[in-house]
Amino acid sequence: MCAKPLSAEGQLWSKANFWFSWTLRITAYRGDEWWRKGLRFSRIIVNIIHNTSDYLPKVLRFLNVAFDSSGDSFIAGDHQGNIYVFDLYGNRFNLVQRTSQACTALAFNLHRKSEFLVALADYSVKCFDTVTKELVSWMRGHESSVLSISVHASGRYAITTSSDTAQLWDLDTFQRKRKLNILQSVGIQKVFFLPLSNTILSCFKDNSIFAWECDTLVCKYQLPAPPESSSILYKVFAVTRDGRILAAGGKSNHLHLWCLEAKQLFRIIQMPTKVRAIRHLEFLPDSFDAGSYQVLGVLSQDGIMRFVNIQTCKLLFEIGSLDEGISSSAISPHGRYIASIMENGSLNVYSVQTLTKEINKPPPPLVKVIEDLPKREVDSGDLKRKVTSGRVPRPAKSRQNKIQTRIFKQDLTGNFENKENELSDGLNKKRLQILLKGYGEYPAKYRMFIWRSLLQLPENHTAFSNLIDKGIHVAFLNLQKKYPIKSRKLLRVLQRTLSALAHWSTIFSDTPYLPLLAFPFVKLFQNNQLICFEVVATLIINWCQHWFEYFPNPPINILSMIENVLAFHDKELLQHFINHDVTSQLYAWPLLETVFSEVLTREEWLKLFDNVFSSRPSFLLMTVVAYNICSRAPLLSCNLKDDFEYFFHHRNNLDISAVIREVYHLMDATPTDIHPDSMLDVFVALTKGQYPVFNQYPKFIVDYQTQERERIRNDELDYLRERQAVEDMQAEVDQQRVEDDAWYQKQELLRKAEETRREMLLQEEEKMIQQRQRLAAVKRELKVKEMHLQDAARRRLLQLQQDQHEMELRRMDDELERKVHMRDREIAATAKDLEMRRLELESQKRLYEKNLTRNQEAIAKEVREDADAYRQKVDLEEHMFHRLIGTDQTQNQKTQKLIEENLAKAEEACLNTDWRIQALHRQRCSDLHQNECYQEIAKLLQKNRKKEMEVLNAMMEGETKKWQEAEEKDFHLKSEKKAAALSDASRRWFLEKETHDALEHTHHAYNKAVPRCRDERVAPSCLPRTSQLNGISDMESLTQVSLNQRKTHWDTMERDLLESVRNLRQRLATQARNRCEMPHLLAAKEAGHLEIVKE
Repeated sequence: MCAKPLSAEGQLWSKANFWFSWTLRITAYRGDEWWRKGLRFSRIIVNIIHNTSDYLPKVLRFLNVAFDSSGDSFIAGDHQGNIYVFDLYGNRFNLVQRTSQACTALAFNLHRKSEFLVALADYSVKCFDTVTKELVSWMRGHESSVLSISVHASGRYAITTSSDTAQLWDLDTFQRKRKLNILQSVGIQKVFFLPLSNTILSCFKDNSIFAWECDTLVCKYQLPAPPESSSILYKVFAVTRDGRILAAGGKSNHLHLWCLEAKQLFRIIQMPTKVRAIRHLEFLPDSFDAGSYQVLGVLSQDGIMRFVNIQTCKLLFEIGSLDEGISSSAISPHGRYIASIMENGSLNVYSVQTLTKEINKPPPPLVKVIEDLPKREVDSGDLKRKVTSGRVPRPAKSRQNKIQTRIFKQDLTGNFENKENELSDGLNKKRLQILLKGYGEYPAKYRMFIWRSLLQLPENHTAFSNLIDKGIHVAFLNLQKKYPIKSRKLLRVLQRTLSALAHWSTIFSDTPYLPLLAFPFVKLFQNNQLICFEVVATLIINWCQHWFEYFPNPPINILSMIENVLAFHDKELLQHFINHDVTSQLYAWPLLETVFSEVLTREEWLKLFDNVFSSRPSFLLMTVVAYNICSRAPLLSCNLKDDFEYFFHHRNNLDISAVIREVYHLMDATPTDIHPDSMLDVFVALTKGQYPVFNQYPKFIVDYQTQERERIRNDELDYLRERQAVEDMQAEVDQQRVEDDAWYQKQELLRKAEETRREMLLQEEEKMIQQRQRLAAVKRELKVKEMHLQDAARRRLLQLQQDQHEMELRRMDDELERKVHMRDREIAATAKDLEMRRLELESQKRLYEKNLTRNQEAIAKEVREDADAYRQKVDLEEHMFHRLIGTDQTQNQKTQKLIEENLAKAEEACLNTDWRIQALHRQRCSDLHQNECYQEIAKLLQKNRKKEMEVLNAMMEGETKKWQEAEEKDFHLKSEKKAAALSDASRRWFLEKETHDALEHTHHAYNKAVPRCRDERVAPSCLPRTSQLNGISDMESLTQVSLNQRKTHWDTMERDLLESVRNLRQRLATQARNRCEMPHLLAAKEAGHLEIVKE
């Protein structure tokens, strides 16, 4: 193997040994020539190994490969993100992009032939151009690696598939049209277009396969599930070009073939036992089966790709081996090449024609050629002639395609050849001329190769690069104005070629017909500018000899040669031209300056120049004469000069083969004295390394014209600069005027806008005022509603408190009535006892004791209940008192609502205190000072009314005074309690004294039974606040008197009992009167509260 650093662009391999195996090591970014190595006939065209050019080189592994729609070029990407384009037809390769990250999928069959799609490791898809090497678009949307890219047959849509989704893209706008979302439990295997149809096939991991309409995305059909006996999980798929057969495989050695028209599984192919899993499937295209491919390539887990016939199930051939396994593969659309990425990272290109004899078998040739063998110097008597069987040498044909042809050979003793007929690359010019005479033209596939060999092009890359680096020549900067070419690429190549010629020789910058001369070659070699330049340069040096001696006039000497030859062979036609004032500048020069491209079609022009390049330089001049002679009939019928001009500038109905035959006849029949060969030099090829100097022109004229042109150009530049300056000044003035007008218009618009905004602001202010008024009205309504709600809540609260007070008063009245009733019963019983005491002292004594005991127990129970109720009330009052004090301290800074609540609480505290005082005075009605307590209550009510009037004037002061009043009343309550305690203590002391005296008086008379009076003192905290409880405590202090007292003692007790009954009756009457007055007091107080709420 050979490793060679590679330059900008170059050949892939040598055409002469097209089918010999060789190896290329890529050590640079663009390639020069792929050297042929070895003499072993092999199936591999080229083995590509990509090495770095570091001190310690390492192999860069290729990952993906894809062919273009023509099948003659493919792209390949390595794991570092380098994308190469390999041109198998143009014998070139080139680095077109460096993405800096590994590619996961490639597509090169877009409708714009120079663009390709690449899926990268960052889940994005990018589109690049191979010519400009620029990024065209960047498509994002996948969340995992893109596994495959499928392009529609039109090249305008593409489907990118990942494991979780598939997305449909429009390649004109590079926008996503649709997205296929699936459940996480069901993954996607592959989604792709069917060839030459508008159907999308989606294959999922659960073996379900659906067909969708591309435009509407309506499901057309679903394939049924495969039979359970041969059920496999599909991993890889392949479809024939006609879209009728779908091949599917997976982790098994079985292949399933589905008929998409019948929607059923029609065949199961079992691969050899050493095949355990299928990694890739692809049909091999055939040029003669109308797209119904019969050969299927199967890549298995062992790295071997086997090609089988799906009809006969016969193994045709295989590529790869166990040592050099294949990881992935791609087949060109026309089926000529197979590009395989090997497991070691290299890239192999196989020729299908050498892999099998059954595929792509071309029809046998129908041409029989008689060929002269090289002459040998022998005696005339030894010349022998014999007919042998041979074969017409045609490249790239299999051995079985031989056709018996008859070759006429000469067996000479001498064996020498003319060295000038030996061409590079192993070709022989004499043989090529023989083939040309037999076929009339060279094969289109090898025409460019033969031309390069005939012209002996040196391919001076360095010299041509130097000419190109000088840039576009000033003479051709505005070439598109004179020659409006639609293809920008073709125009750019034409500019570069003409500029290179102008930089090579100055004469070509002033040659007006040079674009016409070079255009057909530029169009033919637009993909290889070096070859194009060297072909045109060789044509100028050899076939355009002496054209520039009379510059800037047409070559009069050359035209004279043509006129002399025409005069010799067709005097009538020449005389016709003379009679109508038609010179050689009209009937010969238009054909020469355009090299017949105006009057011939592409095929005719190629056929003509096959003969031109294979012959001497005079052949081109003889072609002009032959063209006129073959067209003599229409030319003799022309009488106007315009008709002659039209004839030589447009295509005519003329057989080019007849013209070529006439040229050969003229070459042989023209006398030597007028033959152009006598004045033209022999063919001279371009020199190797550097191009020769071309100075066959009047240098002083060219220099003078160049100087004059340069002077005119400078004057024109000065004029353009001055005009540009004037235009700039005028543009500035116009711009300033426009800006002033715009400024005034803007100011006017601003003024109008300001007025409009002012009016809008006034309207908005009016609307705001109206809204504020409505808002204030709403607030007032809400405030009134809130006050009504508060008033209603307060009324409900007062009503509830009043109901509770009335209920408490009714309960106390019921208790008093019950006690009065009980006391009445006791008095009645006592009266009866007193009436019967004289009659039944003993019985009365026991009954009285029994009654006293029962009364004492009932009274003690009532006293305990009243004491508990009083204790609960005291606790509630203290809790409310402390809460009101805390509320007063924390709510001084609150709103009017909180102040009103505090006022209500203070009023409630006052009411509670009043209620307690009233209850206290009610209970003390039984005492002797009951009337005085009522008067005090009346005074307190008057004070409360005055307090409430003060609260109406100042709520805050009223609240403070209420609390002071509550404290005063509390102090008064305590003083009352102290007075009651003192009264109780005095009575107790008096009773104890009386009891003590009575005991001392009866001590001597009764020694055994001396009852002792036990006094129970009630704690001040447990004493009830009502006069009723004080009366009950007085009853507890009564002592038991012995029934054996003296009669005077009973009389005294009788008087005391009657006095007590009288006092009790007075208390009951007072309570009855109070009950009648209480509703009037409550009604007056409620009216006072309502007045406060209204204010």
